[in-house]
Amino acid sequence: MISTVALLLWGPAALLGTAILAGVVSRRASATRLVYGAALVISVALLVTVAGHLAGRPGEVSAITLPLGLPWTGARFRLDGLSAFFLVVVNLGGAITSLYGLGYGRHESQPHRVLPFYPAFLAGMNLVVLANDAFAFLLSWEFMSLASWALVMSHHRDEANRRAAYIYLVMASFGTLALLLAFGLLAGPAGTYAFDAMRAAQPGPLAAGVVLALMLLGAGSKAGLVPLHAWLPLAHPAAPSHVSALMSGIMTKVAIYGFIRVVFDLLGAPAWWSGVVVLLLGGTTAVLGILYALMEKDLKRLLAYSTIENIGVIFASLGLALAFKANAMPSAAALAFTAALFHVLNHSFFKSLLFFGAGAVLTATGERDMEKLGGLIHRMPVTSFVFLVGCVSISALPPFNGFASEWLAFQAILQSPQLPQWGLKVIVPAVGGMLALSAALAAACFVKAFGITFLGRPRSAAVERTHEVDRWSLAAMAVLAIFCLLAGILPGFVIDGLSPVTLPLIGDRMPVQTAQPWLSIVPIAESRSSYNGLLVFVFITISASLAAFFIHRFASHALRRGIAWGCGFAETAPAAQYTAVSFAQPIRRVFGSFAFRARETVEMPAPGSLEPARIKIDIHDVAWETFYQPITGAIDFATERLNYLQFLTIRRYLTLVFLYLVILLLVLALWP
Repeated sequence: MISTVALLLWGPAALLGTAILAGVVSRRASATRLVYGAALVISVALLVTVAGHLAGRPGEVSAITLPLGLPWTGARFRLDGLSAFFLVVVNLGGAITSLYGLGYGRHESQPHRVLPFYPAFLAGMNLVVLANDAFAFLLSWEFMSLASWALVMSHHRDEANRRAAYIYLVMASFGTLALLLAFGLLAGPAGTYAFDAMRAAQPGPLAAGVVLALMLLGAGSKAGLVPLHAWLPLAHPAAPSHVSALMSGIMTKVAIYGFIRVVFDLLGAPAWWSGVVVLLLGGTTAVLGILYALMEKDLKRLLAYSTIENIGVIFASLGLALAFKANAMPSAAALAFTAALFHVLNHSFFKSLLFFGAGAVLTATGERDMEKLGGLIHRMPVTSFVFLVGCVSISALPPFNGFASEWLAFQAILQSPQLPQWGLKVIVPAVGGMLALSAALAAACFVKAFGITFLGRPRSAAVERTHEVDRWSLAAMAVLAIFCLLAGILPGFVIDGLSPVTLPLIGDRMPVQTAQPWLSIVPIAESRSSYNGLLVFVFITISASLAAFFIHRFASHALRRGIAWGCGFAETAPAAQYTAVSFAQPIRRVFGSFAFRARETVEMPAPGSLEPARIKIDIHDVAWETFYQPITGAIDFATERLNYLQFLTIRRYLTLVFLYLVILLLVLALWP
């Protein structure tokens, strides 16, 4: 009987075959439907296979070694609970994105630059999750990075897109180098590539600390941890919108998978201070990510920065799980780890939905600048509704899914007084406050995103000519909106489904949630806390319906219509509405001095002049200017100096080779 992992490997092979086929037929009119349809079918087949494995044999591990890769070693692949969960995330996201692409892809100006790399990107993500040795993992990781780089580069005629692709490629190469060094340390003197051997090696405290740092650099740069986030707000807007959804909603989760696989599985028992490092990075990332999102007026850049915030929430939960695991508190560690995985799934839902909505707006209006939008709720009602569902979900408001996973994270934070280290007793509540602040700011951010984009009056002529997008795109967004609701009102089923992932890595699991009355979820014990998303949903539905009924039944006869107060203007104009920049002004003035180095400059005309007053706002990315600009400057300086080596004579080249050979022999002679 063929093993499950062998069956799953046919999926990436079929996707790679689709990529080759797309390269041949991508200029034909039928290519879009053919490629996205094939990717949809393959992703659904992979999803059904993995879901069947989780449902029928959740604890079973399936492994295979193929005669590929390095000589005499082969390429190892493995399916366990952790990889199965992330395969569900990857292929569910891939299937819905392919469904969206059936409609959105018809509007692509250069489909031949997208279609060959789209299925290759999906194949790379699947292979990363299935890899069971360092060589297969790194090769798949690089393949995933190069395919996504090609997709970011698809609109290459735009200078900003070329710059975004270049920065993304540099950051991806840096991340791969960090991962290579981490696996080298895990391999140790034996130099084995297999994860099974690394798992049994158990590195010392110093080596474990270095591996943790390298994984934060390698996986953190791909996920978007601050200060390694510089590529993310550049690459996501540059890519086509459905690719942005894959990169933000799915690829960042593959990076989180890599971090979990090494730190929770291969690295052995964690030290308590490792939880402190990951916690602080997660909390800082969450706050800074949503602050930068609030300052944006480009809808896709706003969503990209919001991804950074959610990555911070996930890493903060993982840091808390490390701290609890190090202190032999398995039930609390299982709670924090489940919260992280639950938010991984939830973020893949609502962030993909929001990028799909942004893509629909871009297709209909040709605009990403929220200052030029407004009033779309009347012209794109379905898109407006599903985008609102995504906004409510990402704002962690009940009864949708974002609330359920973040509520679990806060319940884990409430277990911190039981930790023995005073450092953790202080840091965990502080990070909890940072997460609470980021949740509040996220609500403000998406009130701005929805209100400025869809409400009010149109701010440009392009908006007045818009209409609803195609049915394929609407169907994909509707499916994700339903998932956001179902995961929010029935979170117990998701939590129980995560137990095969949590139990092998943590040694414990959350209590069985489906056994609770009325489908409540109980993190530790009912006497401490519980939440029932279904009852909250029913209460909100009934109360809202009754309120609407009584208002329309008993108050409509007293309705009076009049001219709205226009702040002193006799005639209201679209230009007099709130803008994205003005909406964020209070937040900018509170946090701008230390988070953005923001400066407002007002240019007032001379008395009697008819010219308008102008305000100029300068916002800086502190991480970019602090870390990346000096590095790029140093590289430019060094390359200019080294450029001299291209013009040496043959005698000087031979002299340099001789000197390098002498230095190498001296090093080998003096090496202990």
